[in-house]
Amino acid sequence: MLITIIKDKDYLPMDLHPNHFDLISPDGRITSLKDSKATLTIEGISPFFVGFDIDQSRISFNLKSSLAQVGVDSRMTHLIFDKAHGRAEIEIELFPLSKMGKEMLTLLKKGALIGKLFAADDRRRVHDPRYLSRMFKRSDRFGAPLLSLGGPEGSSSMVLERVDNVAIAYLSVLEGVISYESTIEGFLPTMAKALMHKISIRDFLQLHQRFIPDEPRLLKENHLLLIKTPPLHVRTVFARVAKELLPKGYIHTSADILQPDTKASGDIYELYGTSPLELSEIPLEFYTLEPYREYIFFADRDQLQTCLDSSADLFAAFDTAPESQSSVFIVKGSQLKSLKTDDWLVRDPHKHDFPGISHSERQGLLAEKYIHQQPTYPFLKAITEGVITSQGVLFCRYFPSPLLKSALLNEAVIRCVKGLYFRYPSLSHEDFFSHEDFALLNDLSKFGIPVFWIEKRHGKILQFIQKNPGESGMFVPLDMIKKFKESVMFGIYGSNLLEGNFEQELISFFKELQAAQKNNNWPLLDKNKPLALITGGGPGAMEVGNRVAKLLGILSCANIVDFRAKDKKNIINEQRQNSYVEAKMTYRIEKLVERQAEFNLDYPIFLTGGIGTDFEYALEELRRKVGTVSAKPVLLFGAPSYWRSKITYRFQSNLQSGTIKGSEWISNCFYVVENAKEAFQVFEAFFSGKLLIGKAGPVYDEGFVVASYLFHTPLAPTDAS
Repeated sequence: MLITIIKDKDYLPMDLHPNHFDLISPDGRITSLKDSKATLTIEGISPFFVGFDIDQSRISFNLKSSLAQVGVDSRMTHLIFDKAHGRAEIEIELFPLSKMGKEMLTLLKKGALIGKLFAADDRRRVHDPRYLSRMFKRSDRFGAPLLSLGGPEGSSSMVLERVDNVAIAYLSVLEGVISYESTIEGFLPTMAKALMHKISIRDFLQLHQRFIPDEPRLLKENHLLLIKTPPLHVRTVFARVAKELLPKGYIHTSADILQPDTKASGDIYELYGTSPLELSEIPLEFYTLEPYREYIFFADRDQLQTCLDSSADLFAAFDTAPESQSSVFIVKGSQLKSLKTDDWLVRDPHKHDFPGISHSERQGLLAEKYIHQQPTYPFLKAITEGVITSQGVLFCRYFPSPLLKSALLNEAVIRCVKGLYFRYPSLSHEDFFSHEDFALLNDLSKFGIPVFWIEKRHGKILQFIQKNPGESGMFVPLDMIKKFKESVMFGIYGSNLLEGNFEQELISFFKELQAAQKNNNWPLLDKNKPLALITGGGPGAMEVGNRVAKLLGILSCANIVDFRAKDKKNIINEQRQNSYVEAKMTYRIEKLVERQAEFNLDYPIFLTGGIGTDFEYALEELRRKVGTVSAKPVLLFGAPSYWRSKITYRFQSNLQSGTIKGSEWISNCFYVVENAKEAFQVFEAFFSGKLLIGKAGPVYDEGFVVASYLFHTPLAPTDAS
């Protein structure tokens, strides 16, 4: 579970702190020492330490390995927790295993840091060896192996087995033993002083050790046996010596825990006891980390992927989100299915009026402060710093602020975040994206982070999909993604006030086109390519287009603008979204022009319309003139007299003034049709290469072609198209 308690000024949740592991405590400091008995106090224990909530028989004291290696062992006799203050008091017995250990005990003083608690929670014990074996030959983002013995690729010196339903690794022991040089006697006082501070002394201790390769690995009375294995890398689990699986008579010291930051170390083991047998292997058992620190790959999370494929699970998860800006990082299926409101990280960012680039320093500081206040930021920060290592998905109640772009497109985040899910595009504009949002969506798509809209209005899961080539994209139902990517895109422009009388003609036209597509080998309308139709998503002519598309199994799409009245002076009619839209993108009113550029239609169709339709007509005309689209036919449904009143006067004025010199041919791209038959004739001629269109085609003085006139005479094949 990901928690919402704040740790520092960067709003980092406590359980995402880089120094926190929930199975282990900080080091305990000696508060009293008499003979062999010591009392230790541990301060600053995380409230999420598992040891607070499990049976104390599962909690052990883990002595510092440096003390064990010089012949000291310990036994915990009493433990008292003060969870409210993050504190523990421990009583232990310290006893020597050798002459050197006896000397070390005389040097220990009050205040020395000598070990920590480990919570061997049985729920976190690894049972299946495959959990570990899949980590072999895998590495973190810095190239360090996740699990190996004997080098980055090494695993042959480690045997994984299931013993009594527990995963056990048997580490091969190297021939020989470790002994000490005489200089160790002078080092022990320094070591005792170092224990008073947080100073690592393992590397210094190794300077006084020597490996004797031919010495037999046998236990001797009053003697500590130090043996060596190949260097061990442990990043994904806690490892613990499985003492009950050691040969009879062998005892391992209480320094038996290998932490997840073990890198090319963890290769010395301290043993004592009585046995005639020579030790050949060390058995280890394992305990998992917090889910987000396990280095688990998304491909290995079968249950999570199953949950993400379930609309019911996703909607149920988002129903737990607080009604405010909130986020949560999900790394396993059980976490998603048991999500609670308290698991979401909640923020209320304070908005500021940014002063602009002329005040660059203030601008930068305010922007940085705003970024840090976003609920998504702590997770992105933890991923970047390597605290979150498991791959997962990011849930956000609201689509993240575009100011987070640099954090979202960080190399570590791209590697770790395998999906971004949100319920609402905007806190202030509800279902409508800003143009900066759209740019971020395109960037996330390019960098391989899929984005999903848990769209509550219609109860659908939509994924943002770019339609190549170009920068355009839409939120598409999951079962229609392939259809969207491969589709030939038709479009309907027209009034939001009038449906007109074109519905039956459109149905007949598309039916005839679909039938002809199956029976002809047209390169520009391949029989294997699905059809899609896009409108503005509103009422009137747009609703007609989407309704026809859905009726005929054509993918029904829309680019929807927020036309809601902002004040009483706004005279634009509020535009409701029609109910026939399947795939969509939304835009705010101030980005109306940018939205229009995203239609990217292969074949536009115009119905009766007003000012907006006139604007859209001019853009389609301009696209063909400047060559951003090739010369393809545009249908103008209606009477020639209607289109003359809209188009002819302007075209002839431009023609006579010479302002469209060299572009007069644009008139052969627009075809007035009054019924489905004429509409189909235009496309049949175009797809079969018989339509004179483009720069090599004729100029029509009215600014368009009347299809009924054109098809009175047969058309000759041409390469102009």
